[in-house]
Amino acid sequence: MLQAIGLTSNPRRDRPAAVDDLTFEARPGAVTALLGAEGAGKTTALRLMLGLEHGRGVAYFRGRPLHRIANPAHEVGVLLGDVPGHPGRTVKGQLRMLCAASGVPASRADELLDVVGLGSLRDERLGNLSLGMDRRLGIASALLGDPHTLVLDAPSAGLSPRETSWLHGLLHAHALQGGTVLYTTDDPKEAARAADRVVTIDAGRLVADQDAAAFSGTRLRPRVAIRTPHAARLADALSKEARAGRRSVEVVTDGGSRLTVYGSSCPEIGETAFRHGVLVHQLADEIGDTGPVPSARQSEEDEGPAESGASVLVPLPAQSARRTSALPPALEARPARGPLRPVRYELRRMFGVRTAPLIGAAVLVVSLTMALVLARTGSTPLPGLLAAWPALLPLPPAAMGAGLIGALSYGDEHRHPALAGARGTVPRRIGLLLAKLLVTGVVAVLLALLAAVADAGALRLVEGPAFLRVPHDWPALCAGWAGLALGCAWAGLLGAGVFRITAAGITAVVAVPVLVVPLVRKVLAGPSAHSLGGLADRLHQLGRLGKPHGADSWLIALLRLVTRPEATALGLSLTALFCAFLFTGLRRKARW
Repeated sequence: MLQAIGLTSNPRRDRPAAVDDLTFEARPGAVTALLGAEGAGKTTALRLMLGLEHGRGVAYFRGRPLHRIANPAHEVGVLLGDVPGHPGRTVKGQLRMLCAASGVPASRADELLDVVGLGSLRDERLGNLSLGMDRRLGIASALLGDPHTLVLDAPSAGLSPRETSWLHGLLHAHALQGGTVLYTTDDPKEAARAADRVVTIDAGRLVADQDAAAFSGTRLRPRVAIRTPHAARLADALSKEARAGRRSVEVVTDGGSRLTVYGSSCPEIGETAFRHGVLVHQLADEIGDTGPVPSARQSEEDEGPAESGASVLVPLPAQSARRTSALPPALEARPARGPLRPVRYELRRMFGVRTAPLIGAAVLVVSLTMALVLARTGSTPLPGLLAAWPALLPLPPAAMGAGLIGALSYGDEHRHPALAGARGTVPRRIGLLLAKLLVTGVVAVLLALLAAVADAGALRLVEGPAFLRVPHDWPALCAGWAGLALGCAWAGLLGAGVFRITAAGITAVVAVPVLVVPLVRKVLAGPSAHSLGGLADRLHQLGRLGKPHGADSWLIALLRLVTRPEATALGLSLTALFCAFLFTGLRRKARW
């Protein structure tokens, strides 16, 4: 059961609260429609229930608020607006990525694609999907974790009648299995046809909470539509018979050959037309909206039996015959949360689009070109040639590429928040951060090594084998090169995570050599600072006792690397960004 108690949104500026003390419940085994006109507060109410909007009140999902549910994807399936996925990601790739985030088997994605009718479009890009296909993918995402409760915001908006019928069948199939369904709509006729219970709100307040039959009687006005070439004659006959029988019948002439009759039925009108010899071309039941009911109390009073002389309301035909759609099989076991799940998610997120491979290819092309050009000038030492790093640039191409990949790791999360559908902002859980640091770091180091190897091969091919000589301090060069790429990737990742934008991550990467390194050099060169220049040599004397020559050279190279101003600046920047990430993200204790 879903219970919303006292939901109240925070007022903005001089405007009143969009939702004001809203209390209702959606019961298991039934489809509940949250009905209201545009601007009535339906979407804000859902966002308050899901913790996406600041305000007061609480929502319980089977007795627990959402922030106390360990794995929300297994309890609540959410669809708010369009599918928040990268336009270049495929339909199957999007669902498989969400499978890794929700801890369900990857085969679940294929099952759901067949259920929602997207099996033939599994390799289609999200940016190429129509509105109907996007809605189907959103339903598949909501059903991914086999949730008990579905919370959907205007799921039928923009759909064709056939797609709307399929959607309603799917919702009723979920309810028949004991699930809870809450969806919003602004169409009273749709609510009467598709829902078992209708909760009507207006200006953020509860207006009525009724079952579908009571809602049809109080909110919808049945009528009969007639087309006849003798409209005036038939209207006069209907009015005379209604007065003679003391029945409340209203006949409205819509112009030409069309009549609309309230308070009667098709059989009665057909018999009247037959008795007066009037030819009828069309005779059909219709439903008309009378506007929102003024209060829940009045709605309860209107649910009673009709008084003498009142028009008899006809129940909707759709209430008695509803079709259900097939659902995916239930998950037999709920996998325990493990450390490999965020790693799988991050791998699928990064390599599910072409961005990272394109950045890698661009880095290799630029690095090779710059290395060959620098070799022709003859003014750059060999380490600078292998890194394709002229003195005029703050960073080499491989380090910039690593920083961009790192910035996109969190920047794309905020641009296309696939994990934030039911939990607000992008989650900042330590497991996800460590997975991003691991995957981004490995990719950055591999990109840097691949660029160095490619540059070396190109220089050897163009300049000859004698051009390349292994320097005596190659361990320090290798460690420094890998550390630079790793640090840039992590700086971009943390910068984008703190400020929630890719550009901030790139700025954090460039700021290290441009701003932080000169500042650190100035501090270390000051008269009051202790010199660290001889630290590596002093530790070298202590470390030679009992150490093999190979391990000793690597240790000394590492110590010399750590004591350099560049390494100090990078370490300080990463520490500051990590502390800022913890302060801005983990204080909310967001779950994913």
